[in-house]
Amino acid sequence: MSPSRPFILRPVATTLLMVGVLLVGWVAFRQLPISALPQVDYPTIQVQTFYPGASPEVMASSVTAPLERQFGQIPGLNQMTSTSSFGSSIITLQFGLDLNIDVAEQGVASRHQWRFQSSPRRVFPILRSTARSIPRTRPS
Repeated sequence: MSPSRPFILRPVATTLLMVGVLLVGWVAFRQLPISALPQVDYPTIQVQTFYPGASPEVMASSVTAPLERQFGQIPGLNQMTSTSSFGSSIITLQFGLDLNIDVAEQGVASRHQWRFQSSPRRVFPILRSTARSIPRTRPS
């Protein structure tokens, strides 16, 4: 007796079995926790610079723009945004998920220190790492 013989002899039972398997598969598929855009925290470093008494134009031209040129050369940088206001500027650097945040932080700190060796004495830089790298598991 061949394995397909019972299915050939009972077509109604075969159809009901097929509908049952499809129904169980559809219910299981609907309960899968899949997200099209998962929530991911990218490694981000924020550099705040203070220059008391400086206008936004002075901050943008003498502090923010030179820092942006230096930070733009850091490998692994995906996005950079900056804001200059009265006496302060904020530069946010976002890196790729494959880059270790500690390595990125060292690169930012070295370029940051190099820039401020030649800047006015009243400029006060603050370097903050606002997100740590995500532990990633490798498939076994």
